[in-house]
Amino acid sequence: MKPNTQQLNDLTIQVRRDILRMIHAVNSGHPGGSLGCAEFMVTLYQNIMDRKPGFDMDGIGEDLFFLSNGHISALFYSVLARSGYFPVSELATFRLLNTRLQGHPTTHEGLPGVRIASGSLGQGLSVAIGAAQAKKLNKDNHLVYTLHGDGELQEGQNWEAIMYASAKKVDNLIATVDVNGKQIDGTTDEVLCMGSIRAKFEAFDWDVLEIAKGNDIEAIIAGMNDAKSRTGKGKPVCILLHTEMGNGVDFMMYSHAWHGKAPNDAQLENALAQNYTEGESDY
Repeated sequence: MKPNTQQLNDLTIQVRRDILRMIHAVNSGHPGGSLGCAEFMVTLYQNIMDRKPGFDMDGIGEDLFFLSNGHISALFYSVLARSGYFPVSELATFRLLNTRLQGHPTTHEGLPGVRIASGSLGQGLSVAIGAAQAKKLNKDNHLVYTLHGDGELQEGQNWEAIMYASAKKVDNLIATVDVNGKQIDGTTDEVLCMGSIRAKFEAFDWDVLEIAKGNDIEAIIAGMNDAKSRTGKGKPVCILLHTEMGNGVDFMMYSHAWHGKAPNDAQLENALAQNYTEGESDY
């Protein structure tokens, strides 16, 4: 049985606590985007994706997910652990020497749930398209999901992949763009204005929808189910997910400053106090 909205909200709070504690412990990481996409990732893994127990790299007979903006690894690791891919206690090894939980996800450590190394931005969509085409060749009707940053779209390889996906009718693919309008050096408009992301995807013949409340779980569920209903109709699907960087921690929101900065001791306590629910199980 899928968890209800309250259970998803409670798990999101737990994941936020994980993110904050992991990054604080090593004084390194990317809390802004991780916190901003927490509701999405929790909902994706707990409510939307059709997943099999355990993990195998082939992923035949189940939905697949590829994280392209790999710097939000703290979020990815927390959601994977809380979804049963590896022990929650392993989150305490985040970014330590020889850990399986490197700053950007890698594959040679064999961490369950991680299918590609990501962190060099702009590459995830290309890999996901290949996986989606492999599913078609294998007559596997499951879907491939991806997550990208809006600033990441400034990388040119994305647009080759976007062009290819529509030309080859890769219609078992749902690519989500985290539209928070911020990146490490400022707003996306200040760094390299991209104009209308929706118009660009539509010009490349993608089916585009938007989730205006990208930090609202009910809105995410409705939007993702809408996206699923549009697959198999000859076009890849793009979701523009409008989120707030640093969501859930008041002093991290509305600024790019926390894209890649760890909280100090006092800031951690403040942030954790804002994210409390009965029954939390910190690692």
